[in-house]
Amino acid sequence: MLLADRLHQAIAQTQRRGQLLAVACLDLDGFKSINDRHGHEAGDQLLIALAARMKQALREGDTLARIGGDEFVAVLLDLPDIAASVPMLNRLLAAAAQPVNFGDDVLQVSASLGVTFYPQTDDVDADQLLRQADQAMYQAKQAGKNRYHVFDAEQDRSVRGHHESVERIRKALSENEFVLYYQPKVNMRKGTVIGAEALIRWQHPEKGLLAPAVFLPVIEDHPLAIDIGEWVIHSALTQIERWQTDGLAIPVSVNIGAHQLQQSDFVERLNQILAAHPNVRPADLELEVLETSALEDLVHVSRVIEACRQIGVMFALDDFGTGYSSLIYLKRLPVTLLKIDQSFVRDMLDDPDDLAILEGVIGLASAFRRQVIAEGVETIEHGAMLLQLGCELAQGYGIARPMPAHALPAWSVAWRPDPAWLGLPAVSRDDLPLLFASTEHRAWILDIGACLRGEREALPPLNLHQCRFGKWLDAQGLARHQAQPAFQTVEPLHQQVHALAAELLQLQAQGRNPEALARLGELHDLRDTLLAQLKNLVPKDRPVDLRSKAKGNY
Repeated sequence: MLLADRLHQAIAQTQRRGQLLAVACLDLDGFKSINDRHGHEAGDQLLIALAARMKQALREGDTLARIGGDEFVAVLLDLPDIAASVPMLNRLLAAAAQPVNFGDDVLQVSASLGVTFYPQTDDVDADQLLRQADQAMYQAKQAGKNRYHVFDAEQDRSVRGHHESVERIRKALSENEFVLYYQPKVNMRKGTVIGAEALIRWQHPEKGLLAPAVFLPVIEDHPLAIDIGEWVIHSALTQIERWQTDGLAIPVSVNIGAHQLQQSDFVERLNQILAAHPNVRPADLELEVLETSALEDLVHVSRVIEACRQIGVMFALDDFGTGYSSLIYLKRLPVTLLKIDQSFVRDMLDDPDDLAILEGVIGLASAFRRQVIAEGVETIEHGAMLLQLGCELAQGYGIARPMPAHALPAWSVAWRPDPAWLGLPAVSRDDLPLLFASTEHRAWILDIGACLRGEREALPPLNLHQCRFGKWLDAQGLARHQAQPAFQTVEPLHQQVHALAAELLQLQAQGRNPEALARLGELHDLRDTLLAQLKNLVPKDRPVDLRSKAKGNY
């Protein structure tokens, strides 16, 4: 009741002040297993500790309420724009993921968070805001947990009412309304197609092709999820047989939900499905399990993966990096492949932290002799950076979107990698700082642009020797690359970048912001010229670094 009262007051206050209000719904991932394994007293202490930490993550005037067993709602006031909420959302997720000591045990979970904003184009009330945040929270869970998802009001208008009842989904299964689309996986350096991931879609008779986020959350913990999961495996194996008949031999990976994986007869049922498709080798089927799902019952999942490996079916750990990514989990889970979550890949060109995570995951994969594949490769630059880091395997829209089964054979014949990828070696460990330097420079330019657009208050370092790229240039860059001709052009370009940025910021300070924004393209042109010179510093004929020689990944 107090939450409802606070929310109504916040809406009225937002209308008066002309600012934004955020409503966030947060649900703990894996809390049930804490209660089951350690008892309800442990669960209570975990809730108390995490609630206190989440409260500390918010500001004085914000509201935090617990509305269910492990579900919380936060109301964030007086936001100048949507971007201003991001640090608080990240702090909430970080607070929920901190370990809590309970006797001799260490308890740890993560959280899925959905957020919506007020005002909107449509007139919405407090109850609708809560429902929107809850819906976005389920999207975050579906995307892999331990993350936040922003409610998309535009998308909601187009799919409103698509969340179907369990019975309607059951009918869709019995009437063969589900179809599989396939997204290719490739070796970028060799230019070969190495497999495809099967992705379920609903070919609804009235509403057209529906994405899994519309219907899978409805059955997440329902027995029907197991039936649909088994249908996916059956259908993928049938498709492999058809492709084999057409002369295409390609392995297929299938996503396995936590509910299905936790069944005591999972391996037995998998054996029965494989027996129904005697022309398909078990090795042509790969099962993908979310990292966060695998960690909910590590002992059981480890046994299942090992039993499947005995019959020839391998496992991949999906969305790796979004859970706890502990070394002990890599040691205990006998998976053959780590799939790097697309959220790290997507921003690695502009975010040094994401690049560091990628470099670390690829190094871990090599150390534990696991293959590694990157999701979310959207551009040629993404692929080139991954190859230089030592990751050859990839999938994403920059390679191919998911496609109907009949389209894959022709695509496989026609596909050619970008010439920039072919034979591009991994850089040596000594040259890794050069890759980070380019990302640092991109990030600095983005920060300048954000300041000019009023999206950021704190200025990045304007002294050309104090920015992170400048520090690299004065130290490691100078020591390692001073003799190279390309390096002689980098320093004056860097000086020009800083001089132009200072000039644009001065225009903004004089109230001439439109003029400053109109010249932002000049700054981007200088950035691109400088980055091109940095590429010339990377040795072209260096042998592949040992970090890329994880088993099956060279």
